[in-house]
Amino acid sequence: MGMRASETAAVLRELTPALTGGRVQKIGEPAPDVMLLDIRTPGRTHRLLISVDPDHARLHVITKPHPIPPVSPPFCRFLRARLMGARLDRIVQINDDRIVRLDLTAGGGKVSLIAELFGRQADLLVTDEEDRIVTTYRGAGHRVGQAYHPPSRPPTQPGASPASCASIRTNEAPFPVSAELEDRYGRREEDLHRERVMKAREAVLRKTIKKQERLIAALKEDLSKATRYERYDRYGELLKGALGRLHKGQTAITLVDYFDEGMPEMTIPLNPAKTPRGNMDDYFAKHKKFLGARKELVPRIESIERNIRSLEQELDDIAQGTWQPGPLVRSLPSRDHTGQPTTEPRRERRGPFRRFTSTDGLPIYVGRNARENDELTFSFAKSDDLWLHAQGAPGSHVVIRLEKGSDAPVDTLRDAATLAVLYSDLKKAGKGDVIYTRRKWVRKAKGANPGSVIVTQEKTVFVRLDKSRLDALKQRSL
Repeated sequence: MGMRASETAAVLRELTPALTGGRVQKIGEPAPDVMLLDIRTPGRTHRLLISVDPDHARLHVITKPHPIPPVSPPFCRFLRARLMGARLDRIVQINDDRIVRLDLTAGGGKVSLIAELFGRQADLLVTDEEDRIVTTYRGAGHRVGQAYHPPSRPPTQPGASPASCASIRTNEAPFPVSAELEDRYGRREEDLHRERVMKAREAVLRKTIKKQERLIAALKEDLSKATRYERYDRYGELLKGALGRLHKGQTAITLVDYFDEGMPEMTIPLNPAKTPRGNMDDYFAKHKKFLGARKELVPRIESIERNIRSLEQELDDIAQGTWQPGPLVRSLPSRDHTGQPTTEPRRERRGPFRRFTSTDGLPIYVGRNARENDELTFSFAKSDDLWLHAQGAPGSHVVIRLEKGSDAPVDTLRDAATLAVLYSDLKKAGKGDVIYTRRKWVRKAKGANPGSVIVTQEKTVFVRLDKSRLDALKQRSL
């Protein structure tokens, strides 16, 4: 709930004598729907906060810092162009309601900043010396060019109670009403921040749990398929001892299973298109595939199951009210282009490059474009790091961070090579050769375009885009 009309009047009574005649020194937008004006008066600078947030519309001076983002939205830039250095001639409340008008004299003439603090209808308008609307914070194009008229029937709110007014008057702060409002809305915003972050976190947790449960199901299905090959080493060994009895074209052979104490007879299917040795090698290869799948998939499944249990515990903490979010870093929650609160926090980009963690826990970096490729290879990577690139195709540079003198484990190499294919023109084919070498064997040709390099002492590995490997890498991306 925003300011009451009586609170608006109380704020102006204490601010008008202090701010009138001051000059606008700085203008910033620390958060959506919030403007800050630094107004310099002899010997002191006052920070005037004007919020048109639908839930917390208000106007008062503040003492706590509100960091200003380096890039400002269009409305803020417009105010800077029109109001920087302007003299504040008058502050008035219109119609004894939640409308505050700041009349200023700028280099281009008279201009007014009008704050309509009406909850969902809250807006900030700029008018010219003829009192015509030049622009609005909400982008209400139908009002631009029209003469300004206060809303005929603005929503009303009950006035402040005598007790609360008395409490404000006895406050020892230089601006007691502003101090009380800053404290009140600060607590409200912290509570709102906690509630929104908690709901957003709960949604992320549920989504992540479902995603990881699907991943586990897929991994278990892959493991189940590979388990069919568990006994194939026995078939291979039996065929190895019977190669002299086999010939191409056979569809099966019945042999005594010497690996079973009862030594029963066993019928082993054969591929008639393959030679006897080809059938034997095929069984050994499939058993090796089973061993590799068990070695890779079982630990991954166990790791994901542990992670799911951890996420479920966090959901329980939220349900029981014991979960705590991080500190409030903005004065107001983010809003989308419609003005509604966002339900999920933005994922912050942590520095340059795409960043992943390999199966073995080693960091992998991937350039996003030609400039980042150059930066990754020639500024960030160390001489002993492993450098990868899709062979014969445009794509990202990939770097595995390694300790001096160490080699990349096989799974890490395949993880990085998979990323090199994924972020290259080989992605459409879903497979391809990837070259790799130490970073010290990569150099930039003189006068070459960004991202172009000369590579020596390279080796090649062939990879296919494996969905389970990609899903695991995405889970470990930063």
